[in-house]
Order: sequence, then structure tokens, then C-alpha cells
Amino acid sequence: MGKILILSPAHPLRGGIANFSERLAQELQEEGDEVVIYSFSLQYPGFLFPGTTQYSTDPPPANIKIETVVNSIHPFNWLKIGQRIKQLRPDLIIVRYWLPFMGPCLGTILRLAKGNGHTKVVAITDNVIPHEKRPGDRLFTSYFLKAVDACVVMSAAVKDDIRKFNTTKPVSLLPHPIYDNYGVAVERATGLEKLDLSPKYQYLLFFGFIRKYKGLDLLLEAMALPAVKQLGIKLIVAGEYYAEASIYEEIITRNQLEEDVILRTQFITNEEVKYYFAAASLVVQPYRSATQSGISQIAYHFEKAMVVTRVGGLPEIVRDGKEGYIVEVSPSAIASAIVDFFTRQREPEFAPYLAKAKERFSWKNMTTGIKQLANQ
Repeated sequence: MGKILILSPAHPLRGGIANFSERLAQELQEEGDEVVIYSFSLQYPGFLFPGTTQYSTDPPPANIKIETVVNSIHPFNWLKIGQRIKQLRPDLIIVRYWLPFMGPCLGTILRLAKGNGHTKVVAITDNVIPHEKRPGDRLFTSYFLKAVDACVVMSAAVKDDIRKFNTTKPVSLLPHPIYDNYGVAVERATGLEKLDLSPKYQYLLFFGFIRKYKGLDLLLEAMALPAVKQLGIKLIVAGEYYAEASIYEEIITRNQLEEDVILRTQFITNEEVKYYFAAASLVVQPYRSATQSGISQIAYHFEKAMVVTRVGGLPEIVRDGKEGYIVEVSPSAIASAIVDFFTRQREPEFAPYLAKAKERFSWKNMTTGIKQLANQ
């Protein structure tokens, strides 16, 4: 393709989108493209960020050029960066869109950048209509979408959402690639030792930022049901609260789950991820709503079976009875899958499907799809 600019969060910002963009840049560079990431000097104002910090303590990715230049709330910055990109004349801008709040910033930068008559823009869109709605969402998203030439989506639900704004813009559905940038898998014993967990128990894993739509409360209620209780398993909750902690703490206390739930509710660094997935036998995503989930792709990388709810794009990623379970959004349905997995000892049965499925989610598939869109 040539010269590519990725407009997206990246190191030192933390989280799945930053990790995705860095891994995408790596893949493009391996294909011979010249790549730079334009990231944010200010991503969110404090009132919009529910966690403790927006910044990672991990080292920067090697051999990836990242310029921390975009201010999401400063219109003069948008004009400056738009003009800079216009003069840079990249062949392609790949822009990540995950929150309508970013619509005015990104939409303005892209309009100016495309003024050179040369640069094409492909957007990787996550939540065109967000899980947690705010005034102005539709207006901001519409403004953004008018500035891009084509869109990549990672679930059919997001493609349907884009069609509510535009019925003719090219859209490609490409599955979320596997997150293979968290290191190689380690033995269960190593994970347990690193996390100071007893090898006497089997563990479930809820991983990632804790938001209301992710349904941790449903999983906790499932843990309290007698059929799960008698299994003697434990649940690891690994991720920072982006919702009121008291909601979940009340469920734990009310159901006397203090000994059954291990709370590691701080941000999990990239280096630690492999230990949590090594310790767990089953990953549970009890979401109330979803587009796609990077957590599934981490589970695939570490070849861990999953329980996912029948919402959004999750059933497109996990095949029921092969890589895991697809269940309804309820504690009883989640509990039934957990009980089946452990009582019928399904882990060896799912293992070959998980190993084979990784081939479906390559980064090469993502970059090829993006370039085909840009060349249309």
C-alpha cells in the first residue's frame, strides 16, 4: 500500500484499542508498509474516564513509530493535525472509532487531511451506537462517518448500525484478529504461582474492565446458585472497576461468596495477562450487550474455552459446543454452562477446536481486507 497513518490510541495510553493498533502497525510493517501512529496527548477529559489512569506502565512497543499529538477537546489542535496530515500525504489513514465523543475531533482532522486529494480513509468501527448512550451520539457519529471512505466492522451488529446512517458506503465485515501480543502461554502451575492461587481449585475467569453492560453481576448470581456452589470452583475477577464497585460487593456479601470470588480489580498489565489465562479453565463473558470482544480473542490465543451470551457479535466468534458455550442472558443459563463444563470435563473435548479456530482470526486477514477496501 505504501505510506499508512493509523489515527488511534496507542502507547502510553492503555487498553485493548491501543494494543490492537500497535499490533496492526506491526503487521503492516512486516508487509513492507511505512507506518506511523498518531495517538492522543489528551484522549478523554477526566469526567469521561471512569478508571484510575489512562496510561500504561508497560514499556513502549519496539520498532513502532508513535506520535502523541492529538487533543480530543481542542479544536485548534484538530486544525493543526489535519493540516499536518494533509501535507504528509499518506496513501491511507486507518482511523479507529469507538466512541461518539471522538466524532468531532476525528471527523474534522479527516476532512482536512483528505483535502490533498490523495489520501483514502478506512475506519475500523467498534461502537457506532454505544452501549452507554449520551446526548449527541448520533450527531457526532454521523459527522464522523461522512469523513471516511469505507468502514471495517468486526460484527454484523455494527454493520447494521452503520446502515442506519449510510446505506451506500463500502463496509467489510472482518473478524477481530487474535490478540497474540501477550506472550506465549505458560503452564497452569506457573500462572497459579504468579497469582498466589491454590492449585487445589479450578478457576473461572472474568477479564477486562468492569462495566455494567458486561454483566459481572449475572455471573456472580450464577456463582451463588446451588449447582455451581457444589462444584467448589472459584471465580477470578481481573480488571478495573468502570462501574460502582458496591453493586458487585453487595452481591458477593449477600450470597456469602467471599471465599469463592477472587477480586483482582486493578488494571492488569500486558505482562500479567498470560498468568490469569493460564490459571483459568474457562473464560466467562456474561455480557448484556456487545458488538465484538477482544477478550474472546485473548482466550483464543491462550486456547481457553468460553461461555458467551447470545448478544451482538459474540455468537459469531464462539461456536456452541466447539470452542465453548453460547447461552441466554441469565444467571441460570450461565450456571448451566459452567456446570456442564466441569461435571462433564469438557476441556479436552474443546481443545482441538480452539487450536484450529485460531486460523480464522489472522492479522493478515485484517490488513488484506483493509487494503482491498482502500483500493476499491
